[in-house]
Amino acid sequence: MTPKRARFWSQRMNEERKHSQTEFERQDLRPRVVYAFLISLAIMATLVYFVVWGFYHAIDAYQRRHQPPQNPLVAPETDTRLVSPEAIERFPQPRLERNERLENNDFRLEEEQALYSYGWVDQQAGIVRIPIDRAMELIAQRGLSTTPKVGTIPPSEVNVVNQAARRADVSNLPATSQPPGEKVKKP
Repeated sequence: MTPKRARFWSQRMNEERKHSQTEFERQDLRPRVVYAFLISLAIMATLVYFVVWGFYHAIDAYQRRHQPPQNPLVAPETDTRLVSPEAIERFPQPRLERNERLENNDFRLEEEQALYSYGWVDQQAGIVRIPIDRAMELIAQRGLSTTPKVGTIPPSEVNVVNQAARRADVSNLPATSQPPGEKVKKP
């Protein structure tokens, strides 16, 4: 090792020994500053709360002052934003939910009855509904048809257009079977 390198390593070791001594960092925040920040934060949060409360109170008072005038034949209410349950029932569908859990339970019960019971979907056409478990059993036993029947062409836009073009083609028809309104050329 060269003397220059040895001197570098010895200086580095001395610096590491200086830093390894246990002391607190002198640049830390003092507790008084931390407490002052927390107190000012609490004061600001309280101030913001009262400002927002006052703002909403002012908007509510403005809305109350600017309510549209009611028909003089209707009994005046103190606050037109409050609606009675009878008035809600007279309002046309769809209405806002009043009790989501109860209304959702009725809907789910109807769905479960449709999924787990037998019944008619269309009695005129002979379409019935079977429980989903039974339908899965039948599919497991019989399987699903995954390929089209032999000789059938699956419907596609190209096939539909080709069929329509063949039906509309009048070039191969005899002269007597031309569509009405067209003049037949005589040779």
